[in-house]
Amino acid sequence: MARELKEILLNQNWVLVTWNCKDFRGPKEAPGTKGVLAGVPLHAGLICIDGPTGMDLELQTILFNEVLRELADDPDLTNQVLEVSMSEAGDKTELVRYEMPATLDNA
Repeated sequence: MARELKEILLNQNWVLVTWNCKDFRGPKEAPGTKGVLAGVPLHAGLICIDGPTGMDLELQTILFNEVLRELADDPDLTNQVLEVSMSEAGDKTELVRYEMPATLDNA
């Protein structure tokens, strides 16, 4: 399914919002080394909602609201990944934005 989405995402210039982060960005420790978007030189962006297994609608809403706040300040995700996650204790969210593919300065 992920591979089929790649063509649509690239042809339609769509940003993907997913909790299936690994299949699209590769491993968290090395984004862009594997996954559907690995090796793609230009894409509209990827939003990863990284919640615990069994994430309920309430937590999804909390995390997605963090994404919306970030995008209100800077909506351009061209060649970027925006990841939102919940701390292990469940008391705060973390938002990280990075380039993918990485620039030479970041590689």
